[in-house]
Amino acid sequence: MGEVTALTLAEASNLIRTRAVSPVELTRSCLERIEQLNPGLHAFLTVTADAALEQAGRAEREIQHGGWKGPLHGIPIALKDLVDTAGVVTTAASALFRERVPQEDAEIVRRLKTAGAVLLGKLNLHEFAYGGSGVIGAFPATRNPRNPELITGGSSSGSAAAVAAQLCYAAVGTDTAGSIRLPASCCGIVGLKPTYGRVSARGVIPLSWSYDHVGPMARTVRDAAFLLQVLAGYDAEDIASQDVPVPDYAAAFADCDVSRLRLGVPREWFFADLEPGVAVRIESALSQLASMTAGAQDISLPVDSDRTVAKCESWVYHAKYVESCAGLYQPETLRRIRTGENVSAPDYIAKWHELQRLRRKATSLFENVDLIITPTVPIPAPSFAELEARPDQLRPKELVLLRNTRPFNALGLPAISVPCGTTSDGRWVGLQIAGKPWDEISVLRLAHAFEQQTA
Repeated sequence: MGEVTALTLAEASNLIRTRAVSPVELTRSCLERIEQLNPGLHAFLTVTADAALEQAGRAEREIQHGGWKGPLHGIPIALKDLVDTAGVVTTAASALFRERVPQEDAEIVRRLKTAGAVLLGKLNLHEFAYGGSGVIGAFPATRNPRNPELITGGSSSGSAAAVAAQLCYAAVGTDTAGSIRLPASCCGIVGLKPTYGRVSARGVIPLSWSYDHVGPMARTVRDAAFLLQVLAGYDAEDIASQDVPVPDYAAAFADCDVSRLRLGVPREWFFADLEPGVAVRIESALSQLASMTAGAQDISLPVDSDRTVAKCESWVYHAKYVESCAGLYQPETLRRIRTGENVSAPDYIAKWHELQRLRRKATSLFENVDLIITPTVPIPAPSFAELEARPDQLRPKELVLLRNTRPFNALGLPAISVPCGTTSDGRWVGLQIAGKPWDEISVLRLAHAFEQQTA
């Protein structure tokens, strides 16, 4: 079981395509591993074993008859429990939605099913995605597979843990301020936030419509690209979706030459107060990247740390539930939601327009550089004990964890976190690579090249 589930998505896909292994075999192995490990990890909230085996059997028959659909065909993956699945409970890790069963699939679920993916179930998260620690919710918090005393980071905590623990070959996460990249960094996996509007968020429970992104979490950059290929694309029914052609992301690996890429390093803000172990790993990664590319230069990057729009939009979604069912929220989640209650319409509109202007100017950041490099997170994953000892410091600690990722949600730029080693006490460090709007190809290409150099 361990050998099969340890395969990368790309490796498993190739074995399926050549009929050296069957989707049913992969699915049974994942389900066995979930049964073995999930009681201690709390990564999955719902396991749809019967449906997954049915999907795997269908995929196996299709492939046997020459109907291979692509790299995700027959591959077991899982979904953050914000993503609507028809007939399957979608809780957002909240008692409020404990019995909520959607009637329709989210657009990305429809795409995954069309691609022949096998859906294993729904993954744990920070309640309603409103936090970067992953420790608040109606269910036990997800433990970090690398060290169960450490948090996974949030909000896509279950997604990161499930991938790192080899419970599935990849997972879907959401990212409003860093909720894909932060847990990816903490768990030593790859997490990609695409360009804003690249992947439909229709059918995904929102945290903030103006900042929400949906994206892949996987064990390798290539695996993340395969998942993004299926998720990406215009959805006319999602007002944030953009009708921009989707490239062939495999091209990122066909051309491995990164020697002409110019790197920008925004040291102000992003490199401030780095934990020493993080600083060592990041500086080593920067030196390596500079030798692989056309070099790195210091740049200035505007940081919008205002949270008016995000707070207001969260309140707008939750207001009707707070009015009738406030007691079903975790107290800290309710407190955060209520911070948007008194945002005025003029304040929201003014800040929303500022956000749009900031995004319009984002391309100017790349006049002299092609990609931007930062630490994903300025500190390594804290322990549960550390956070429990100072509950009043939970939110400030989360804002530190999210400090380097959130600016790229404001800018709407594609950004990936890739592992770049561990601190002396074994906690993972992530390297963040961001690119121009719609240029996930360059982001993936450099991330893959770095991954290959450090494997």
